[in-house]
Amino acid sequence: MDISVVIPLFNESESLPELASWIERVMADHDFSYEVIFVDDGSTDGSWDVITDLSKGNPCIRGISFRRNYGKSPALNTGFKAAQGDVVITMDADLQDSPDEIPDLYRMVMRDGYDLVSGWKRKRYDPLSKTIPTKLFNATARKVSGIKNLHDFNCGLKAYRLEVVKHIEVYGDMHRYIPYLAKIAGYTRIGEKEVRHQARKYGKTKFGLDRFINGYLDLATLWFTGKFGAKPMHFFGLLGSLMFIIGFVAVTIVGFRKLYDMYHGNPYILVTDSPYFYLSLTMMVLGTMLFLTGFIGELIVRNAPERNHYEIKGNIGNNDQPQA
Repeated sequence: MDISVVIPLFNESESLPELASWIERVMADHDFSYEVIFVDDGSTDGSWDVITDLSKGNPCIRGISFRRNYGKSPALNTGFKAAQGDVVITMDADLQDSPDEIPDLYRMVMRDGYDLVSGWKRKRYDPLSKTIPTKLFNATARKVSGIKNLHDFNCGLKAYRLEVVKHIEVYGDMHRYIPYLAKIAGYTRIGEKEVRHQARKYGKTKFGLDRFINGYLDLATLWFTGKFGAKPMHFFGLLGSLMFIIGFVAVTIVGFRKLYDMYHGNPYILVTDSPYFYLSLTMMVLGTMLFLTGFIGELIVRNAPERNHYEIKGNIGNNDQPQA
């Protein structure tokens, strides 16, 4: 099969027939073998009934329905598990992503050798309250992830080589950072294609401004787990040791200062009357706690079943050697 189109949706019953017809027309024009996987994220507007009717008229249309609304990331992850095409295309169900982009995205993966191609909606039909935070968000994501060539991490229109979606896990709200997840997994051939953005035709957006706050928190989590997830002592141990050493040096200075004043007959105060004494002790306590946190983290990682799981790109020679 050439293409799997994965479409997560929530309350988009009005747009589904038009979207399905549009995709079918594009696939027929380019003679692609394909499947469309609609993942209904607990819709309450009859979207599942529409998907059921569409599947009866087109055997290439499949559907997966959640009992309740879980979010876009779980919907994408479920669709990725079900996908079978050589190239997996994701798009939103609100008709803001154009299926006419599919052939070029497919060629960029199959012919140009990209692992992942992300869409870039240079011209957007969104209010300033959405576009300005989006630009700031994408600038931060580029800086943290090191993927300098992407302008729109959160664009729903993306293309993946099948093995990419089978080797990443999209959870929480991490759908915004799938290119970063792919990079962490070792898929570094990441490209971008400028795509057309269309104004929403039916319904209203399902995302509020809180997604920008959550997006930054998720980015911090992903950066930390990607950098220190397998070696937490390198972060907590180093930071804890530095804090303990600084606190120890500071409390030593406080003690020696009192002894110096006593020896030379200068006025002095009790060590326990100095605020620097308590600040130093606090740093030592916090440093010890951080060090122990890193130590406990190392014990957890050591006993994790996937601690020695590595993605193997190729294997030449003795195929009897055990693989992680």
